[in-house]
Amino acid sequence: MVKRLFIIWIGLCFVVSLAGCSGEGSETKIEKVGLLVPHTINDQVWGTKGYGGMLNIQDKYGADIFYKENIRSQALAERAVEEFSHKGITLVFGHSSEYAEYFNEIAPKYPHMHFVSFNGDAQEKNTTSLKFEGYAMGFFGGMTAAQHSSTGTIGIIATYKWQPEVKGFVEGAKFEREDTQVITSFVENWDDTEKALQLLEQMTAEGADVVYPAGDGYNVPVIEKLKETGLHAIGYVSDQSDLGEDTVLTSTVQHVDRLYLLAADQFARGELEAGNLYFDFADGVISLSPFSKEVDKGFQQEVERYIQQYMETGELPNKQMEVRNHE
Repeated sequence: MVKRLFIIWIGLCFVVSLAGCSGEGSETKIEKVGLLVPHTINDQVWGTKGYGGMLNIQDKYGADIFYKENIRSQALAERAVEEFSHKGITLVFGHSSEYAEYFNEIAPKYPHMHFVSFNGDAQEKNTTSLKFEGYAMGFFGGMTAAQHSSTGTIGIIATYKWQPEVKGFVEGAKFEREDTQVITSFVENWDDTEKALQLLEQMTAEGADVVYPAGDGYNVPVIEKLKETGLHAIGYVSDQSDLGEDTVLTSTVQHVDRLYLLAADQFARGELEAGNLYFDFADGVISLSPFSKEVDKGFQQEVERYIQQYMETGELPNKQMEVRNHE
């Protein structure tokens, strides 16, 4: 009898042991994570937020983090990834859209590693591109700019035409004030401050009094120039009210640091999918920063309601208006 109970006890322990290998026990241990950035982690905008995401992963998983700056070519990326592989890194973040293309070439050589980029086109089974749905944030930024403009003319200095926040900004402005004139210009480079400032001078000469610099490399100098001239801005990527609370009406914030941790959590659970993944307000990785006191209180409350409705229904107010007009 004692022998039978002992056997049963051993069997139960074996079952419990197996159970311990599923659920939380099946999570991949994140020990080492790598980061590639095209410029620096000290730019106080995009690069800094990426490094902040690495610190979040380190804090939660106790992982060692490694980063390499100024990785701006396929050859440099390949060399960095080879070094990461020798260090035992299994999760690599490339902090820009160009890394998707680099990783598509590199990834098949390192099947034990998973490669994550941003706003690109991931094509390999161990590559993922995380994409911010920029249209809605641009829409609410455009509404704010149009509502606050005294001249009826506002501007957006974007980097590329493909940025969804460009169309969102224009349509949000038109939704708020149909007669708003929106001047749209493109820098064609994330970091060309000189060209961005030239475009700013042109659009302010045409009467633009609120400008949305939708590029992380040049937005700070643009906002500083707007502050000097007493004009206003919509901040980009991070809450930029520290550049001037009276100048920055609100900011369209991309919480890159949160998205890093979200991707790492999925990787740890074995749930990080290959391909292109999209994230928006409802995922907690995009938001508007608190409004400046310069912005009308009633308008602030209206936008906050619209954002809440968008998070719940996935519909922006212009689409809701279209539905009502067709009923």
